[in-house]
Amino acid sequence: MAAMVQTGRAWLAAPALGTACRASHTAAPKPQYDAVVIGGGHNGLVAAAYLQKAGVETAVLERRHVLGGAAVSEEIIPGFRFSRASYLLSLLRPHIYMDLELKKHGLKVYRRDPNSFTPLLEEAVGGKPPRSLLLGPDLEKNVQEIGKFSRNDAMAYPVFQNHLENLACAIHPLLDAPPVDIAGIAGGSLRRRLAALRTLRPLLQCGLKLGKNLPDFYELLTAPAQKVLNRWFESEPLKATLATDAVIGAMMSPKNPGSGYVLLHHVMGELEKERGAWGYVEGGMGGVSKAIANAAHAHGASLFTEREVEHLLVADDGRARGVALKDGSEVHSKVVLSNATPYVTFKRLTPQNALSPDFVRAVDQIDYTSPVTKINVAVDRLPDFLAAPNRARGLPGPHHQCSIHLNCENMDILEEAYQEARQGRPSTRPMLEMCIPSVLDPTLAPPGCHVVSIFSQYTPYWLGEGRAWTNEDREKFADSVFHCIELYSPGFRSSIVGKEVLAPPDLESIFGLTGGNIFHGAMSLDQLYLVRPLPSVSDYRSPIKGLYLCGSGCHPGGGVMGAAGWNAALTVLADLQRGGSG
Repeated sequence: MAAMVQTGRAWLAAPALGTACRASHTAAPKPQYDAVVIGGGHNGLVAAAYLQKAGVETAVLERRHVLGGAAVSEEIIPGFRFSRASYLLSLLRPHIYMDLELKKHGLKVYRRDPNSFTPLLEEAVGGKPPRSLLLGPDLEKNVQEIGKFSRNDAMAYPVFQNHLENLACAIHPLLDAPPVDIAGIAGGSLRRRLAALRTLRPLLQCGLKLGKNLPDFYELLTAPAQKVLNRWFESEPLKATLATDAVIGAMMSPKNPGSGYVLLHHVMGELEKERGAWGYVEGGMGGVSKAIANAAHAHGASLFTEREVEHLLVADDGRARGVALKDGSEVHSKVVLSNATPYVTFKRLTPQNALSPDFVRAVDQIDYTSPVTKINVAVDRLPDFLAAPNRARGLPGPHHQCSIHLNCENMDILEEAYQEARQGRPSTRPMLEMCIPSVLDPTLAPPGCHVVSIFSQYTPYWLGEGRAWTNEDREKFADSVFHCIELYSPGFRSSIVGKEVLAPPDLESIFGLTGGNIFHGAMSLDQLYLVRPLPSVSDYRSPIKGLYLCGSGCHPGGGVMGAAGWNAALTVLADLQRGGSG
């Protein structure tokens, strides 16, 4: 399925323009490496950088024309560069940023302050504009903003923020280490058992840090976000704004058990040592992938684009011995790391006779349901919101740099949008997160113009009775989204120069995201930590010796940038040091 872009009234295939980095689409890979990484997404690039840094000769094979996976920048409308899928940076692990010297390798981030803006649809009173909620790192300003809706909530918010930060700090050790090696503790050689016992350390650190907060953490893991938020707050705009963090990218509503966990992402972010900071990467999200790729290349890794893997090479002894490419060539290696989703890795790339039927059935049960349609829009002027009218000469206000939350007046709106998608219909009043990175980054659009990223949900993968999306469906949904935006920002529709609509099937076909799921698999309780993606492969090792997973389908999951690649690289290095693999 080709992505479609609309400029004016004409539909055309998206041009193949991406962020340049040190990769080759002309040179052929050598026949032999120590390690081969399938897929040049950010986790694959991180894994390659650490392996090569440790002296393991590594090649990355990416099927598209550009490295980065979903974190890419592409000029899909002439003159406008978009973060085509992933669009915000925060959860890049600090040690990866430092170890790989990403700033030195070109990473520049514009930090947002404030970072969240929720305008309301309501009648103006006494000549004043409709109310809005503006949140950022300044706690005193947050209290003032929330006080417009509830004095009780204004007093509770700093306590809530501190509570979440304490919980987030406690689980940081779990993000930066593989899950507990249950199989190693339960069996194997004495050497493996001793090594496996060391994997308990992060879990113990987490438990000690949580201390008396352990029951609160358990509730956050298991409870609906709505229950958690109702306990703390009374004003609906605040609760709905915070609830978007809990359900972003997930086919669930704030009423679903387990939706509370992702509330932690609200405070887990960190940019250049500043907790809770979120930002735009200069040049778009391809800039972070380019920096990681440059770091890997600087250490000696070989990076190749337009090199699609056909299947894994499995020797007679059951070990992975490399990959076969679509062009008929083969690249042999001691180990193979897959940055593809677990479904693609085990159902499409791995010979099925190399896996047990029970394991294949388990892979089929992994949940990849996605509610997301990403809409990229080029506009010829800055959106003007009724709740915060533009300054003179159309200069950006503080709210323009934020994640702009629309249709978030209350949590019932989110629930209704979710229920429509459950019935096979795109939401008529979808939850929208709108970002305008060009207000901080002038490299993305021509002077006076802007790029707008719209992250919308809920939209099903299949429509109605299992019907596939058509261009007419994409156009109809985009029109409903623009209608919603127009209510908050009159004139938005007439400012549109061009757009791209990426429904769940498009996110799958273009970026390899099974089901269109941005996290490589749902971030639900049954698919986290020891059971991500499955209990038998949660330690990045697969049933096939020498084949490892390194993508977001592994612990700690999507959104935590680079952590899975780092953990997988450590696992591979430990196995190679012991004289084996897998």
